[in-house]
Amino acid sequence: MLTIGEFSRLTRLSVRTLRRYHRTALLEPAVVDEGTGYRYYAVEQVPTAQVVHRLRELDVPLADVQRILRTPDPGVRSALVAEHLQRLEEQLERTRAAVTSLRRLLRPDPAPVEVELRAEPARTVAAVGAVLGAGDVEAWFAGAVAELEAAVGDRASGPLGGTYDDALFEEGRGRALVYLPTPTPPRTGRVRAVTLPAVELAVTVHVGEHDGVEVTYGELGTWVVRNAMSVAGSVREVYRVGPRDTSDPAAWRTEIGWPVFRVT
Repeated sequence: MLTIGEFSRLTRLSVRTLRRYHRTALLEPAVVDEGTGYRYYAVEQVPTAQVVHRLRELDVPLADVQRILRTPDPGVRSALVAEHLQRLEEQLERTRAAVTSLRRLLRPDPAPVEVELRAEPARTVAAVGAVLGAGDVEAWFAGAVAELEAAVGDRASGPLGGTYDDALFEEGRGRALVYLPTPTPPRTGRVRAVTLPAVELAVTVHVGEHDGVEVTYGELGTWVVRNAMSVAGSVREVYRVGPRDTSDPAAWRTEIGWPVFRVT
């Protein structure tokens, strides 16, 4: 048997932490002396303690650690760990995107944004649209694009695009639409023919992953204001190069187009 101090040194878990794990029934001593209250651990508990230590290093909540330890099925245990690792990866991705945006915002002499004024004619496209909350756009987008590409196939005559109502940004809920240009838009499932109206756009290009695109939006908006223009309708995005074209995020290119009109 090992004293709590010896067990602590073997497992790199502090005595204080071991006492807390005992109170929460996460990692109980093999024996507790009724007279002294001293805790004693078995050598066989060392691997379990090391598993707990690693899981806690990954910020797995105590309740989830208990579930993992008490589940006899190795497949279920692996699934529980994988689920948490997926959450960590998503959190890391959000952190990385925020850092990238901050670095770009805090540059002492940011490069001027390049903006093109472009007259877009009206055109009919194959599209999938929905009214949804801002937090649901990413999941909806993936499903809508898959359905759209399956319906259009190789008949697409241009890159994937999308339009997003002001309410989606201002109110947190609004209409989003993804589309593919094609000479003969099909009607199947959620896919419908939609006519995009003619519009004057102020267009710039966001380079890289879509995370951090708000910085490019801000730069484009600043250019619009400084050139005595006003936004007049749903923002448009065209995904010139994206994940379906290359696995290199640095090569991705997203056109952002704001419908504008001059105010002077």
